[in-house]
Amino acid sequence: MDETSVSLLCPECAKNWQSPPGDLDAPATMFHCPNCHASRRLSEFMRTDRDLQTLKQLG
Repeated sequence: MDETSVSLLCPECAKNWQSPPGDLDAPATMFHCPNCHASRRLSEFMRTDRDLQTLKQLG
């Protein structure tokens, strides 16, 4: 069985990665880019609206 993941994209440094939604906090929490340490709401790191919906449903 494939594990669901969401795609994240840092709005500052453009780092692109994937993470299981269960490993992430709620979309409104502050999140820090592992590459440049930019701090924004987690929802701002979601690559697409579909990723955000997946996080809301499974996170």
